[in-house]
Amino acid sequence: MPRSVTRLLSMVLFGLLCACTMLESSAVIVSQQQLLERMAAHEEMLILDVRTPGEYSEGYIGNALNIDHRAIDERISEIAAFKNKPVIVYCYSGMRAGLVEAKLIEHGFSKIQHLEGDWSAWKDAGLAVTMPE
Repeated sequence: MPRSVTRLLSMVLFGLLCACTMLESSAVIVSQQQLLERMAAHEEMLILDVRTPGEYSEGYIGNALNIDHRAIDERISEIAAFKNKPVIVYCYSGMRAGLVEAKLIEHGFSKIQHLEGDWSAWKDAGLAVTMPE
């Protein structure tokens, strides 16, 4: 393989690794079981579904608020009351949730948490799904 192609592939791989690292947040991971227990105990928290409205309309975790990941900056004031309370974020598989978690931390939210496995794992586990009216 020519040296220039090897160098180009190395740079692309490095860029992809950097991009993936930037998507990570410092959010604490919450298991499905932990979330179920906290919901049953009526803990004051926000469950934030950052999927699209179309995805949300197909079902969501009970009491979850839907804010599309692309609209979080414009709608941050809607969740300001949870700045110092637990905010558990999920999307379909984790990537969009990671982006939102980083933004929430930038906005001063202090108790950001991530649902382990996100929506796909919740649904695969056969856990309760709420359907919109």
